[in-house]
Amino acid sequence: MRVGVDLAQQRMPWTELAARARFADEAGFDGIWLFDHFQPMYGSGPGECFEAWTSLAALAGVTARVRLGVLITGNTYRPPPLLASEVITIDHASGGRVDFSLGAAWFEKEHRELGIEFPPTGERIARLDEALQVLKLLFTTDGASLDGRHYQLRDATLHPRPVQQPYPPIWIGASGEKLMLPLAARHADVWHCYGGVADLTRKRRLLDEHAERAGRDPSTIASATNLSISEPIDEVHRAANEWQEAGWDYLIASWPGEGQAKVDEFVTQVMPELVR
Repeated sequence: MRVGVDLAQQRMPWTELAARARFADEAGFDGIWLFDHFQPMYGSGPGECFEAWTSLAALAGVTARVRLGVLITGNTYRPPPLLASEVITIDHASGGRVDFSLGAAWFEKEHRELGIEFPPTGERIARLDEALQVLKLLFTTDGASLDGRHYQLRDATLHPRPVQQPYPPIWIGASGEKLMLPLAARHADVWHCYGGVADLTRKRRLLDEHAERAGRDPSTIASATNLSISEPIDEVHRAANEWQEAGWDYLIASWPGEGQAKVDEFVTQVMPELVR
């Protein structure tokens, strides 16, 4: 099992975020993860919140081995060609350490406040599906063209190609069973979802069925979720073991309010049994 850590880049100075990244790099985490929002998600009132993809570019320079990702990039926030160029840039800056995630986006309040278009759910999912087609073309193809309903390419080329070929692993955040799980089954290298073991195991079975219908081997799609490590360490240990026994491939430890001491405890007492 691979284990990452969510650095939660809000309500802290940049020096603290960079320190967390260096700590995670040295502690043996597989990946560091940021969220894709422009305002703090928790607490009240204004506070620091650093943009995710530019933050990853900077964190690539202060880390050596840990992988870099955003959980989960909102498709509504950036035009797909811009996002493709950002991903390629960070893949090169990091020496091929980027995991690329994408989801339909959900936080309507943030969109409204910042003047970002927030289409209805069905349209956001349709845009996501089309955006993934655009991104894959731009990662791999010279002179790419696509005449989509929402996005168009006209003889488009981006260079250089990503370090990771044909492109960085694609993570899809998907919970909805009618539209999003089929989309993840078509596109994802890693499927991410929040929830309990029983419910996500049921969703995983649905994902596998959709993958087979799409002509994909379900075993080529990994499963990922988040793990709270704020509870007593024996409870954290038990929860992590449940995910491992259920066949999950990746757990992302959420940075706890209790601080780095709690993360240290997780690293020394739980991670060695998960990462073998």
